[in-house]
Amino acid sequence: MRTSDFWYDLPRELIAQIPVTPRDHSRMMVYDRADKSLRHLHFYDLPQFLRPGDILVINQTKVIRARLLGKKECNGAPVELLLLKRLEIDLWEALARPGRRLPAGTFCTFGGGLLRTEMVSTTSAGGRLVRFYYQGIFEELLDQLGEMPLPPYIREKPEDPGRYQTVYAKQDGSAAAPTAGLHFTTELLESIRCAGVAIVPVLLHVGLGTFRPVKTADVRQHRMHAEYYEVSNQAAAKINRARAAGGRRVCVGTTSVRTLETVTDTGGRVHAGSGDTNIFITPGVKFHATDALITNFHLPESTLLMLVSAFMGREEALRCYEEAVRKMYRFFSFGDCMLIL
Repeated sequence: MRTSDFWYDLPRELIAQIPVTPRDHSRMMVYDRADKSLRHLHFYDLPQFLRPGDILVINQTKVIRARLLGKKECNGAPVELLLLKRLEIDLWEALARPGRRLPAGTFCTFGGGLLRTEMVSTTSAGGRLVRFYYQGIFEELLDQLGEMPLPPYIREKPEDPGRYQTVYAKQDGSAAAPTAGLHFTTELLESIRCAGVAIVPVLLHVGLGTFRPVKTADVRQHRMHAEYYEVSNQAAAKINRARAAGGRRVCVGTTSVRTLETVTDTGGRVHAGSGDTNIFITPGVKFHATDALITNFHLPESTLLMLVSAFMGREEALRCYEEAVRKMYRFFSFGDCMLIL
């Protein structure tokens, strides 16, 4: 497989810059793998495709204010950090700019000295291990000094930063939103519950593994960066009971898919657990835990598009993307979505 096999042409004007209001009024392309049919609806139509006894699997991670702007302590030169993963109480993995000018031993300050950092070492992925020094509570300082880490293709900050957060976000830890979940409202979730569909939370903190671009020509040479996940005993039991009773596992987003496929055995049984996963799902990989998928439209040549292609077939995925371009769907984080049955 070549990375270029997952390329498609996207007009720049179709990259969504602001989210739709209300959230559930975004457009939804519905693709049925059984007959390869396409329908064009809206996200609020989702309940008609769910059945009593189904399980809706959501990722309850919460985006932190992970972007920090500061200065090098020695000369005042500007510095930018994107926090990716907490390794110890005050030690983080981060992306740093300008990376070549931030060798180990460099100190930087943020918020006029409220936060001080030391570049400890370089990671194998080209990032930095960064140690923080401060007085007070780190999370409060990060909320005060940090910015929401919007993707670079979004050129303007949304008026409400909460729109880059799912309504069910609960546990701090992500550097990017699990964007398929951005379409849900609390009212839509309640109507889904009332229809007899159980909503089961899992956790995957979105980091470099999810949004890092594929830079190798051969897909097999790409290495996913590990991200932290959790599946509770209660979640695993609910999913297994639903499957045994004939219910479908409907995953909200590629992060929920990767979490479940990490902890599910070849017989389809989900096992509780936590840790780091670097699972990379490409065409040819067999799914053991996913019966349907809700997902946004992803970047060309991305690992996310490769996962979608594995679930519905590469040719069909690219056909759907071509149709989405023709129908002027909105793409990427604040864009529209697909329901793949």
